[in-house]
Amino acid sequence: MIQAAAPHPNRPVAYLCLALSMALVGCYVALSKPLAAVLPVFLLAWLRFGIGAVAMLHWLRKPTSEPPLDRRTRWLLFLESFLGNFLFTACMITGVSLTGAVSAGVIMAAIPAAIAVMSWAFLRERVAPRTWWAVLCAVVGIALFSLAKQEGVPHTIPPREGPGPERLAWLGQLLLLAAVVCEAAYAVIGKKLTGTLGPKRITSLINLWGFALSTPLGLYYAWDFNFAAVGVGTWLLLVFYALAASMWTVWLWMTGLKVVPAAQGGIFSVFLPVSATLVGVLVLDERLSLLQWLAFGIALASVLLATAPSRLARRVKSVQ
Repeated sequence: MIQAAAPHPNRPVAYLCLALSMALVGCYVALSKPLAAVLPVFLLAWLRFGIGAVAMLHWLRKPTSEPPLDRRTRWLLFLESFLGNFLFTACMITGVSLTGAVSAGVIMAAIPAAIAVMSWAFLRERVAPRTWWAVLCAVVGIALFSLAKQEGVPHTIPPREGPGPERLAWLGQLLLLAAVVCEAAYAVIGKKLTGTLGPKRITSLINLWGFALSTPLGLYYAWDFNFAAVGVGTWLLLVFYALAASMWTVWLWMTGLKVVPAAQGGIFSVFLPVSATLVGVLVLDERLSLLQWLAFGIALASVLLATAPSRLARRVKSVQ
């Protein structure tokens, strides 16, 4: 008779790490808007990776318990950074510029489903029916957040001028779908890497690749940029953004993925729009609409559905 495994003793901590990671992403995305208004995007990315590289120099050293980096692991680290950092950012920024923030939010709602499908296809993870229901709730919750934002603040979205961008909307949607695939690949490859490397070393090596990939465009935009015109407050916000985006969120995410299956971990992406919305309410003095409250409830329901211990696991634990 085959017994079901009891829940991993560190699983609650892993859930907390995944939730904090996505919540922190939503916070720094909401608070980094002033940075994008002052710094060119690729210069901002280069400075972010550079600050992160300095902060994580002590994380690059190989622990004695870890095996040496083989060719396959190096290739996965490159793909993790190229897809999850460089290509995701390029597809997202260009896609939003050709479509709009609301369209981007609705399309990006497919991230939990994409992670579940890719983890099933590439990692051979068994995705339980309850997890699929949680994925569906996550998709609906994120999509409702985007639609509610459009309903609540239509005046903040400027209309597109001329027929040119309208004709390229299909390209923007394809780029946003590509961004979804990149983010799903980031989760799946990250789960693969946690089998051989520790979260801190993965975080530092991914960031180092990001710095290398962004250096050519970063230097190009830095050449004529007036750094003296940037205020002290902006520099402090940049340091927070760099540490949060390159260090804290990635380390928390990899720590959680070391225990939690990738499909289940992808559901925690609902905390990104939730935290971004809460920052708008608490910091930017915005208000939640009824539709946003509904989306908030559905998003949290998806997490509860995915993380609540199953009846069989509770029986095994009680027997022990």
